[in-house]
Amino acid sequence: MPIKPPRRPVVSASTGRPSGESADRPARSHPAGPRGPGPQAGRAPIRVRPEHQSRTQGPVLNADRPAALYLSCPSGVETLLADEARRILGGDAQITESRGGIEVQAAPATRDPAAKHRELIGHAMRLNLESRLAQRVLWRVSSRVYRHEDDIYLLARCVNWADWITPRQTLRVDVTARRSHLQSLNFAALRVKDAVCDDLRERFGERPNVDTRFPDLSLVLYMDDLEATLYVDTSGEALFKRGWREDTGEAPLKETLAAAMLAAAGWQGRPEDGALLDPCCGAGTIPIEAAQIACDMAPGLHRRFAFEKLLPFKPHLPEWQRLKQAAKDRQHPPRVAIYAGDVAFRMTDFATRNAERAGVRQYIEFKTADALQRPVPCERGVLMFNPPYGERIDTKGSVRNAYQQRAEFDDEVPVARAGREQFQDDEAATFFQRLSSHWKKHYTGWTAWILSPDMKLPGAMRLKESRRVVMYNGPIECRLFRFDLIAGSLRTPKPTGDADQAGAPQD
Repeated sequence: MPIKPPRRPVVSASTGRPSGESADRPARSHPAGPRGPGPQAGRAPIRVRPEHQSRTQGPVLNADRPAALYLSCPSGVETLLADEARRILGGDAQITESRGGIEVQAAPATRDPAAKHRELIGHAMRLNLESRLAQRVLWRVSSRVYRHEDDIYLLARCVNWADWITPRQTLRVDVTARRSHLQSLNFAALRVKDAVCDDLRERFGERPNVDTRFPDLSLVLYMDDLEATLYVDTSGEALFKRGWREDTGEAPLKETLAAAMLAAAGWQGRPEDGALLDPCCGAGTIPIEAAQIACDMAPGLHRRFAFEKLLPFKPHLPEWQRLKQAAKDRQHPPRVAIYAGDVAFRMTDFATRNAERAGVRQYIEFKTADALQRPVPCERGVLMFNPPYGERIDTKGSVRNAYQQRAEFDDEVPVARAGREQFQDDEAATFFQRLSSHWKKHYTGWTAWILSPDMKLPGAMRLKESRRVVMYNGPIECRLFRFDLIAGSLRTPKPTGDADQAGAPQD
């Protein structure tokens, strides 16, 4: 997960500090005020030691930048995520795209540091609640140029951790790196943990414990070849975990990727967008996401977040409850129809139960049906699916080579041999040929969007894509192909110089 800041600071080669700082000027000290929670029932109060005065770290490698939020996402989704963040936050937030995510800062007109802090808290709560495309919402607390593990310790040591947790809470440190020269990432995580524990021990005489499963404070350290950045994870579990998925298939689609597919297609559940059909819905991720979008349901409404345990957010929890109540009040029935189904009874049952937990079961028409035989449900709409392979594309009660056997007696769709890099087997290639034939006969006027890692899928389907969008399904590079379905064959030569465009559709 790249968490690289959008701009690298210009650092002096001699001192390691940003250019323009005086060589004999010490690095910023971070005074620590006497903080600590009040007495708790049944427990002794935390006593603040008097010796936790301002600490000067000396001329360390420091590259401070203003506090900001970082929203991570798969490569290719950055532009879509930036547009979504602008819709959620309005025009006041300052949003910058970077590789693998976007950065959100307080509005430039906000000058007071305390006001900026409050503004970022509000942004973090709204983005966790409303964002469908982000994987996590991270709060940047410190960054610096580093050379060895001691610099990683100083990176975390310059933060006043008493502002975030008490010694009786727990923490966890995760590390991700890209071209880092450190030999052990685990040791880098240990240095961050030591810095947090040392800071709180000096202030209170106690240190927090580590909890790798359910921590109160989750930290993320990102390192490239020059700079290290430390984040507080305000989300906790990844945002694709909406709280409703319990039944899954063999390879479930992440909710954030399903939302990215819908966003790239421009489908927002408006009447002009048309109905939506997923003929191979699996666990129901795409139709459930579509139904929640059509009903204007906040994706984070049915789960909890890590920021609810953090000290900076405690005074703002009443506002958090108001945000959730406002999200509930704005929900409405969908204005378009949503259809879904699968050839496997088991998967249709999984999808139905997931939709029930997500609160949208009554808005999706599920039907166990063969994608090659499913009649068109309405005059116009959007087909969208992540195609499966193997038994889930077979007709109910048939063997795996059913489509191959049927195609031998079908003169209209000749059986083409598919290479191993394109499909898992010849039966899958036959399935897609017959699927395109079925669509051209019965779904004229519809638009189909297919996510596939096979760059030659349009040729195998004997269709010419009108757009393609680069997306990543985990580590797998895929294309989201758009096909405008018309009657007859589309065997036109493919133009030369057709290059993929990441993050935006290609005409």
